[in-house]
Amino acid sequence: MSNPFFLDTNVLLYATLQPDPRSDAARALLARRGTINVQVLNEFANVASRKLSHPWPEITRTLAAIRTLCAPPLPLTPAIHEAGCAIAGRTGYHLYDALIIAAALEAGCATLFSEDLHDGQVIDGRLTIRNPFAGQVLHAAAPRHLKGNARSWSLSISSTWRGSYAAG
Repeated sequence: MSNPFFLDTNVLLYATLQPDPRSDAARALLARRGTINVQVLNEFANVASRKLSHPWPEITRTLAAIRTLCAPPLPLTPAIHEAGCAIAGRTGYHLYDALIIAAALEAGCATLFSEDLHDGQVIDGRLTIRNPFAGQVLHAAAPRHLKGNARSWSLSISSTWRGSYAAG
């Protein structure tokens, strides 16, 4: 059974950052049990480790919480790889973005939530890309891209979320 929406890595990252003006919207989406794939988990771990400098035990605990909140992660298959290459060729997206789009299509999702792609674009007549942060007033001091330890890290699952988890 497919879920109606797919979450890109940036949504998961904003759900864990404190303070960030996008955190509440990202957490609300995460609480709705979206679809993700193994690539999203890998990208999350990479950014958390390399750009945010978080320790691996904390990263693995957060990944476990994400896997609890989302539908079971979909694998990256040769078919998704081939579809992603074709999407990259047609749209001009970078391969890794096109692979996310291909995974969302393969999962039967109607919506892909991502800050990094073209808000409102429809792919193959069945997947609409939505920026969940569009229209939000972001503080000038909050950088668009994640760098260093400028912001603290926390994935605390409130009572509205399934399970119990606190990073750190």
